[in-house]
Amino acid sequence: MTTTLEKLELLDKPILIDGLSWREFKAVEQLLSRPGVRLSFLDGVLEIRRISGRKHQIVKERISTLVNLYLESTGIDFTPTGSVTLESETGRVKREADLSYELGANREHPDLVVEVVVTSGGINKLEAYKRLEIPEVWFWENGALRMYSLGADEYAEVDRSCVLPDLDIVLLARCINMENHLQAMREIRQAIQSV
Repeated sequence: MTTTLEKLELLDKPILIDGLSWREFKAVEQLLSRPGVRLSFLDGVLEIRRISGRKHQIVKERISTLVNLYLESTGIDFTPTGSVTLESETGRVKREADLSYELGANREHPDLVVEVVVTSGGINKLEAYKRLEIPEVWFWENGALRMYSLGADEYAEVDRSCVLPDLDIVLLARCINMENHLQAMREIRQAIQSV
């Protein structure tokens, strides 16, 4: 059975195509560039994934709102860079996070990226971000937040953010899981003001 782009809406798992050079990937990328489709590349493997639906968007926007509120309220200089495309031809990698943040001025690349995982499979995202030299990666999956900090040559799972060490991760996760968006914002704001 041939999978067409129109049928991607029906797929929960990514499509993986291996054996591509960087040049071949860039040519395919031009052909498959369309709304609702996200392409990633690592070591000759092209990942084609549809952008997830409502649940994904709600969680992504909730995390964005709460992290932006925290950063603004604590006076941390930041630039939200959204799902900016990150790529390195020499690293043979291209990736777009769901959210990304530059913390401080004049940054070359994000200090923090956030992935909202609704479906599994695909390329090794931590390996991709390691090659892109992203200091910290957060994964939101099944109602829980996992954080990884880049050491000398590998990511290690951490229970406290290294780039935002004063952020109460337990509170953040609880607020992300709240049904009411406004209540989640109020709880984060209250916690920041009471410190």
